Amino acid sequence: MGYAPTTTFRIDPTVKQRANEVFEELGITMSTAVNAFLKAVVREGGLPFDMRVEANNHASSPAQKKHENEGRQPLDLQRPTGNASLNHAFIQKKDEFYTQYEDIEKEIVNYPGRFNDKTVLCNCDDPFESAFFRYFVLNFEELGLKKLISTCYAESSLAGLEYPLAFNSTTPHRPYKAEVTQVPEPTELLRPDGSLDIEALFTLKSNTLNLLHGDGDFRSDECKELLDQADIVVTNPPFSLFRDYIKQLEQYKKKYIILGNINAATYKEIFPLFRDDKIWYGESIRSGDRKFYVPNDYPLNASGCGIDENGRRFIRVKGVRWFTNIENGRRHESLQLTEHYTAGAYPKYDNYDVIDINRTARIPADYPGIMGVPITFLDKYCPEQFQIVMLANGNARTNIEPAILEEVGYMPHPEDRGGVGMLNGKRAYARIFIRRRTS
Repeated sequence: MGYAPTTTFRIDPTVKQRANEVFEELGITMSTAVNAFLKAVVREGGLPFDMRVEANNHASSPAQKKHENEGRQPLDLQRPTGNASLNHAFIQKKDEFYTQYEDIEKEIVNYPGRFNDKTVLCNCDDPFESAFFRYFVLNFEELGLKKLISTCYAESSLAGLEYPLAFNSTTPHRPYKAEVTQVPEPTELLRPDGSLDIEALFTLKSNTLNLLHGDGDFRSDECKELLDQADIVVTNPPFSLFRDYIKQLEQYKKKYIILGNINAATYKEIFPLFRDDKIWYGESIRSGDRKFYVPNDYPLNASGCGIDENGRRFIRVKGVRWFTNIENGRRHESLQLTEHYTAGAYPKYDNYDVIDINRTARIPADYPGIMGVPITFLDKYCPEQFQIVMLANGNARTNIEPAILEEVGYMPHPEDRGGVGMLNGKRAYARIFIRRRTS
């Protein structure tokens, strides 16, 4: 066995406590997090997030003074790339990733008839830089839409680039809303280069394009008023605000099809929605990464990133899923089970009366008890075939009802960090506890 040296370093007690609270929710330890950070440093060849020293009214650091004396710009270390890009966006709350038209099209076709006579809201993208707006305008008649509403946020660095608007010259980066209730004939809707003919679209009297009074934040009162009008919300919300976004949609009892990261399913605010069959994954994305457009100043140093034939920068992000509460057929297809249970092949957790299953494909067809499966199980979850019992992670001990903990045979372990499954004295990854339905 290799020797792992021990390293000691000082941490502010408050920072340590708050960090541990996050790690417990993720079902990992401080040591695991530090090791993940160090591996990211090695992989990225630098820190996996921005570090910058900017000029201000306070005393400058020695390094900043040197830069200032040389007449150079404030220190600005390059953004991370590759797999660290999504984590960087989460930390810095820079989530300006623009979804591909093809990804939207592949998902929406799975909901035939669901949009007929409905008002659709796309409230987290610039109306004219977003493929969401383009898709619903081009398919307005075919979907039978009643109305399309689209808004953008004030800080969008892409706002007004593709379709500069008259008010953009005097009010740059002002958020606006587009409301469409009818569309021109297809021959009048597209320009020769394939872009939308915005003038033709908004010369129709029933369509409007107006500045918003505030900053366009989906949590603002005027954006809530637009949400009130909507029947279905379809967009790519900021991943860093995913909890708040879902909470608002549930509060307003809206139907939705939105993009998010697969790990969002483990959030304490969202997992109960999966458990109670109030939310599930969409149809078209079950694995792999996805292409997103990014602003022109976003670095493209990782493999898979690049610039398309139209000169737009893009990156590829792993672990993306559509989250929805609109019925689709695939989620009711039963998973074909071919494995059979043997005690030696399926160990039990030290602290739960539950067997561990490391891959969804290994779920046994003949085990009657509770099983712990990876979170990727949700890609194949059929509510008629399985019942979701709970999520075993660092929040289990405090978030799960005592009756359920008793049902799964939970016995506190000194190393389980609040409820993470233990296998031979070692913490496992977060697991979803399920059981087969008997009827």
